[in-house]
Amino acid sequence: MKLVRKWNCILQSKWTFLVPSLTGTFVFAVLPFLEVLRRSFWDDKEKFFSFINYGNLWENEAFRLAVKNTVKFVGVCIPLLLFLSLVFALGLFHSKWMKFLKSALLLPLAVPTAVVVFVWKLIFFKEGFFNMFLGLFSLKPVDWLGGEGAFFVLVISYIWKNMGYTMVLWLAAMADIPKEMLEAAEVDGSSGIQRIYYMVLPSLKPAFYTITIVSFLNSFKVFREAYLVAGSYPPKSMYLLQHLFNNWFVNLELGKISAGGVMMAGVFVLVTLLLQHMWDKSE
Repeated sequence: MKLVRKWNCILQSKWTFLVPSLTGTFVFAVLPFLEVLRRSFWDDKEKFFSFINYGNLWENEAFRLAVKNTVKFVGVCIPLLLFLSLVFALGLFHSKWMKFLKSALLLPLAVPTAVVVFVWKLIFFKEGFFNMFLGLFSLKPVDWLGGEGAFFVLVISYIWKNMGYTMVLWLAAMADIPKEMLEAAEVDGSSGIQRIYYMVLPSLKPAFYTITIVSFLNSFKVFREAYLVAGSYPPKSMYLLQHLFNNWFVNLELGKISAGGVMMAGVFVLVTLLLQHMWDKSE
């Protein structure tokens, strides 16, 4: 009986339910990362604990260009996405069509990437619909996919794909705001702007951290669109870290990829901790 009771206690323990997920995380995430970390310190002469791979990264012009474009892309997309999605979410708040719109807003995530890229090419190609529209005003056609404009096409693609999902996250956070509190403020004579500024926005602070992190991680998933639009060697304005890593992988430059991956992981952790610190400080 004691053995049965002990076994039942083990089965009822919270750690029993965590073992499968923790095992999967360790096998498929922790172990591969440790292997990448080990490889990042191996040089071409198979000498362990060499910083030559990290030094070669900063001397690589393509790496510096990719870092510059990636930082620029994240710096433009994240604030723009958070602002636009919040504005539209506030506009839909308490709308009678909100339940239907929640499903419709997630449709961009269900559209295959190849279809999205085909549509972008139809619109932004040199002989595409957008240049045809500009031609109505006697403006010269612009090669949006082959020059500096490629960066803005990539930004539009990211905003379009993630706008609906981010709006749903904002709306889910707004659902926790008591309606009675907003109705009482309206009865007291406060305007819609005042209710948003003094009541809605402060209530969204806990969700702001999570939504920012999710948007930041999603910004690194735009590589598929960029790759299908322009291939392995896109215009300089569209050349991101993922392009560089993909080209290194094709050439089996595993040391450079490993060092770059470790640095990216460090940046992810640093950004997450920074946002966490800012959020805790604002509490």
